[in-house]
Amino acid sequence: MPSKPMRPCLYPGCTALVRSGYCDAHCPPDTARRSERSRAYRRWYSLSVWTDELRPQQLAREPFCRTCAARGLRTRATDVDHVVPHDGDWARFTDPGNLESLCHSCHSRKTAAESRAKARSNRR
Repeated sequence: MPSKPMRPCLYPGCTALVRSGYCDAHCPPDTARRSERSRAYRRWYSLSVWTDELRPQQLAREPFCRTCAARGLRTRATDVDHVVPHDGDWARFTDPGNLESLCHSCHSRKTAAESRAKARSNRR
C-alpha cells in the first residue's frame, strides 16, 4: 500500500520533509486544546436537557441572530450561545437567561474572540 508523499513542514520557511503537518521542531503545542476538549462539561451539549429543551426553546423564543439584529440585519439563528461562558458551572449552563440565539458566523466570531482572550489571560 502506497504511503503519503513527503511534503515540506507547514511552518513558514521550514524545508524539512514530513508526511503531514509540522516537523518535530515546529509542531505547535496543543496541550491547552487537548485539555479543553477532555473537560467533562463538553459532553453536556449532547444531554437531552440541551438538545431537547434549552436549545430548541431558545431558538423558538429568539429565531433571529441577536448580533445581526443589533446591526439592523435579519438573519435566521442557527446556534445557541451562552452570553456569559459557563466554564463548567451547571447552573449557568442551564440558565435560560444566559442564552442568546446567533447565526453561525456570529457565533464562530464570538467563540474565537473568547478563545483568544482566554489564551492571552493564561499567558500572563
